[in-house]
Amino acid sequence: MQAKPTVWCPGVSRLLSTLLLTALALPGGAFAADVEGSLRATGRWLVDSNAPRDFQDEQGQTPETDVGLSLLASGEGRVTGERLQLVGRYELGGRKYLKYTTEDVLIQAAAVEASSALGTQLGLGVEGRAKDRRGGTRDYSDLGVDAFLEYVPDVRLALRVRVGAHRFVYRPDSRANFGNPEWSFLGRYRFNRRHSLSVFGEYGARRYGVEARPPPEREGPSRGRREDGALSAGASYSYRGPLALGLTYTYQVISSNSFGETVSRHRISGSAGLRLPWSLTLLAQGALGVSRYPDGIYLSPEIILVEEDEGQNSLSLKLARPVSEHLDAELSYGLYGTSLPRNDLSYSRQVLGVGLTWRL
Repeated sequence: MQAKPTVWCPGVSRLLSTLLLTALALPGGAFAADVEGSLRATGRWLVDSNAPRDFQDEQGQTPETDVGLSLLASGEGRVTGERLQLVGRYELGGRKYLKYTTEDVLIQAAAVEASSALGTQLGLGVEGRAKDRRGGTRDYSDLGVDAFLEYVPDVRLALRVRVGAHRFVYRPDSRANFGNPEWSFLGRYRFNRRHSLSVFGEYGARRYGVEARPPPEREGPSRGRREDGALSAGASYSYRGPLALGLTYTYQVISSNSFGETVSRHRISGSAGLRLPWSLTLLAQGALGVSRYPDGIYLSPEIILVEEDEGQNSLSLKLARPVSEHLDAELSYGLYGTSLPRNDLSYSRQVLGVGLTWRL
């Protein structure tokens, strides 16, 4: 019998509570504050052409189409005072299929950020984030905590550097579990109220609890525990006008001492939003990526996760129209696909959705 989804992985509530207490302990923690927030909930009926997200070879059979229901609720709050700012976000999502019940999922994500101004241009803060996914073969928890320093000399320029710790737990296969310190930076420059440019980078030294895999043709002493260096960097451009546009390029490389786990990726993603007649809004997102596996393909748990979440080529469209002041009707379509070199495995999926979004 399959266990019921657990609301939170161990330690998440303690992590968020600690961050809140830390925020109140920062300089300026007691103040008269402005409070604002928002709520949103979306429900959709789905038609999914590949609910189990199966890879196929040239002779493979296409999975049967399934229908399902998805629900997503989110909330965000902000408390701003003379020197201290506290921001919190929470999302709860679920998906239920009619036939492929093994792909039913419950996902929760939360983030808390507290920062304090140090003069007129510097800010110091802490941030915690957590994501927990239960259901299917992609059952994991992802936790992180950071301290950051921000430099904002004027409204056009913002620079942030952060250092923190990251823990990833993949329940179906503990070989993919890792923990690591992380360093990152983000720079944003606004040319004017419509054009802005950002650059970003991140590095993590991941350590696993398993032995590194040697090359199959070599036998010898152990390489020790598996260790990966995960580096990502990129740039993004955004335009805000009658047409909202965004374009991002990301390069990622994971260099591992374990054979078959090294991979590099180039990825370009874009988004667009446009107001149409009859109070319609059209939103579009797309991504193209190229992955390279120097040692060939090993279908490790991480490849399964990455190819589902961020390694695919994709195109998604959403058409929305307000029904009332707080309610929108939506029609959405998504096309996803990728292929793994050297072994003729491919993946494709189409999802059609009809639903409503309530917002406050």
